[in-house]
Amino acid sequence: MFFIIFLLPLGTSSQNDGTVNVGISLPATERSNPWLSPSGDFAFGFQKLQDNDQFLLSIWYNKIPAKTIVWYPKDTSPVSRGSTVEIDTQNGLVLRDPQGSRLWRTENIVDSVSGGFMNDTGNFVISRRDSTGIWESFKNPSDTMLPTQIIEINGKLVSRKSETNFSRGRFYLDMLNNGNLVLNTRSVSRNLGFDDEYYNSQTSDLANVSNSGYQVIFSERGSIQVLRTNGERKALTTERSIPTTSDHYHRATLDFDGVFRQYYHPKSFSGNPGWTAAEYWPENICVSIKGDRGSGACGYNSICRLQNGTPICRCPQGYSLADPESPDKPKKDRETLILVGSVLLGSSVFINFMLVGAACFGFILIYNNKITNFRRVHNAAGLNLQCFTYKELAQATNGFKEELGRGSFGIVYKGVMPMGSITTIAVKKLDRVAQDTEKEFRTEVNVIGQTHHKNLVRLLGFCDEGPHRLLVYEYMNNGTVASFLFGDLKPNWNQRTQIAMGIAKGLAYLHEECSTQIIHCDIKPQNILLDEYYNARISDFGLAKLLMVNQSRTLTNIRGTKGYVAPEWFRNTKVTVKVDVYSFGILLLEIITCRRSVVDLEFGEGENPILADWVWDCFQEGRLDNLVVDDTEALNDKKGLERFVMVGIWCIQEDSSLRPTMRKACQMLEGILEVKFPPCPSPFTSTDLSI
Repeated sequence: MFFIIFLLPLGTSSQNDGTVNVGISLPATERSNPWLSPSGDFAFGFQKLQDNDQFLLSIWYNKIPAKTIVWYPKDTSPVSRGSTVEIDTQNGLVLRDPQGSRLWRTENIVDSVSGGFMNDTGNFVISRRDSTGIWESFKNPSDTMLPTQIIEINGKLVSRKSETNFSRGRFYLDMLNNGNLVLNTRSVSRNLGFDDEYYNSQTSDLANVSNSGYQVIFSERGSIQVLRTNGERKALTTERSIPTTSDHYHRATLDFDGVFRQYYHPKSFSGNPGWTAAEYWPENICVSIKGDRGSGACGYNSICRLQNGTPICRCPQGYSLADPESPDKPKKDRETLILVGSVLLGSSVFINFMLVGAACFGFILIYNNKITNFRRVHNAAGLNLQCFTYKELAQATNGFKEELGRGSFGIVYKGVMPMGSITTIAVKKLDRVAQDTEKEFRTEVNVIGQTHHKNLVRLLGFCDEGPHRLLVYEYMNNGTVASFLFGDLKPNWNQRTQIAMGIAKGLAYLHEECSTQIIHCDIKPQNILLDEYYNARISDFGLAKLLMVNQSRTLTNIRGTKGYVAPEWFRNTKVTVKVDVYSFGILLLEIITCRRSVVDLEFGEGENPILADWVWDCFQEGRLDNLVVDDTEALNDKKGLERFVMVGIWCIQEDSSLRPTMRKACQMLEGILEVKFPPCPSPFTSTDLSI
């Protein structure tokens, strides 16, 4: 079934008939008037988020008090005040920040755009001059379906992170190509891909493909069905539980707790009745998600109890919530109270009186000690960082229990410690640090601590106690660029270009804007993290100076990782910031192609094993489309694709003097500077795979 939206001829931008002309823009402010559907039921524009000064580009139900959001670009972040969205002839919808830089645009726009239309079904449609729709929000859903909306094979909904956090959550609704509609979960923190399928419509028929499902339909009457290729339908909803659409608004949302719910709301009401859940899938998510490979419905070490279809998360007896999103810190005070009570029951009145006094005094000391341990700000002389004891960090990480990852300098653990507005932290235990004097170590750490840039992971504190050297960072909850690029879900072209730009700007800051120039020496996708809005944040910067020369990654004095090491490391020449430029160039090619720099030959993947060589061959032969096969958005941005490839080739020149500075690389990526045709990057030697 396919719905064709016929648009009225576009005249002036009108809020009465739902049409929006090319060139019309909306600012992200509280006073901007959204683009309304003809009935006024739906609005398109910016909604201000709670508790901050950010706005979300979205579509919402406009006539109810809650202004419930039913669509937003799922691969973008909330934007700051003064950002704009407009209809552009070449790109359709374009979202820009206050400085005019493009943050997001509608994909797959190949025809000249004539305007947009906010439909009374809640579908925003972009059309060309013959009124044919060429993009629509219904075909690019976020976490919600509306009546008349269809999800095709390989279509999906993605939950948000929380009720008020619209970044990508860990639950997915997928219409698989085998005909099944499934709910599954992806453990982002563990970078494992999909962990558990916890609901299945059972509409696949391998014996007879014509009996398999191929569409999820939210009918105009309000029922959700899986349509089979033979015309039969499997109804998911029980029609008697659904009130009529003429009197009620409807939506079906994959909520942040992983439950797919169908809701209704009366169109005529007094007060604020809110949404009512008619049905939900699965019936019991606490039982459906066992969490043997993931973290279950409620997370690690927690108890899930169902209440009206909603998972209620509780700690085991004797434990309390250390953090609403991580219940994992034991509450020792309860155990101590039980012990004291037991002693009191068997003692005389006088002894009881003495014990009560001692216990109260002891609890005061314990409580004050905890406050001192977890909340004190101990700034060492001359440093801008908090100085922690080893015991404090061991306590914060629950004995270094939850490992986040391993790198060139040691192991990183997740921890919880109140530090102003930051609670969750990442603690890196440095296991290869030269045993310099305490003053020299702290001087180097202080250099890192003085860096402040949106594309760097922020260092919060350190521990320098005997043999223990630890660094405390802010926690990045969306993992590494490596897991993002090479995982199951391929990031779209716009996301990849924004990540590349963020890395470039972070390196330019380290090289040219810090009081002390910092060479990273190990730029690779594993050392680039993603924050809650998927902004690129460079980690491990400045640690190269702390690495012992005779304990670096290889048997030579080379610092870095196979596939990313600049040629000058192999020669007796001075190492400069250009080694980072080379590594960035390789990483840029990985971001463009979503392919690793060196294919592991042991597993039989021998074709084009060296990414840099393959990219140069494709570029020289005019076959850039081979680099982004099936990537429609990248193929439609041929000029941008060519510009990014040429910048990458310039950055990996064997002659370091030919490589641009990171500042110049940023300007070329942004299109500010012209990118000239690059020469062969390795005219003298072939790529060395021996390291």
